[in-house]
Amino acid sequence: MHRRKIIAANWKMNKSISAAETFAREFSRRSDLADACDIVIIPPFFSVRPVADTLAGTQIHVGAQDLHWEASGAFTGEVSAAMLQDAGATYVIVGHSERRHLMGESDAVVAKKLAAALRASLIPILCVGETLAEREAGRQTGVVERQLTTAFEAVDERAAAPTVIAYEPVWAIGTGRTASAEDAVAMHRAIRDWMQTRFGETAAAVARIQYGGSVNPDNAAELLAREDIDGLLVGGASLDAGSFAAIAGAVPAA
Repeated sequence: MHRRKIIAANWKMNKSISAAETFAREFSRRSDLADACDIVIIPPFFSVRPVADTLAGTQIHVGAQDLHWEASGAFTGEVSAAMLQDAGATYVIVGHSERRHLMGESDAVVAKKLAAALRASLIPILCVGETLAEREAGRQTGVVERQLTTAFEAVDERAAAPTVIAYEPVWAIGTGRTASAEDAVAMHRAIRDWMQTRFGETAAAVARIQYGGSVNPDNAAELLAREDIDGLLVGGASLDAGSFAAIAGAVPAA
């Protein structure tokens, strides 16, 4: 079954508003890249609206890097799904490894955020992945399956359908190390097998699973050529419009 590739730029805590607008203006001249795949720009919160306005009229989507699970309330510094939608976001990252490991987000918290995104009709990019110690201990598949099981525990097949799953081995994020294409494919297949067990064959066949972890223009084509890799979640290499365009341009013709 054909699954449309998705290439997402996670800027993390980088770029001022003016720098984000400059990137968006430059990248909008390459908007034809979105003919071949879904492209999502995910800036810091302050830049979601400016980037969305700059990209208006193109096929390029805008996302946010996180959300709170409640609709409103006394949660200083947090942002709700409705706020993100009002700013122009249609996608949101949930459970990025930096949120899990640096900010202490548990699997249970990630599950609540995933449910909140789906309730609001935001498209979640649910991140899962193992640490180096977990991989060296041979526990990588079990870790990822545990993360998926908790995240989707209270979600039925229909509600879960829009979710993009991003496999991001923690040991490959920002380190310059990339999982081999074979390792990435093996985990993507394990994730799809889990989806089939949990939601059925049809849901597993249409689920989009990205790879993330030190993706760059040099390794994008090899990763994207693999049938089981449905896109890329790009960190540092997405901060330059030319670099990110080269990655998006590596999507094979349908």
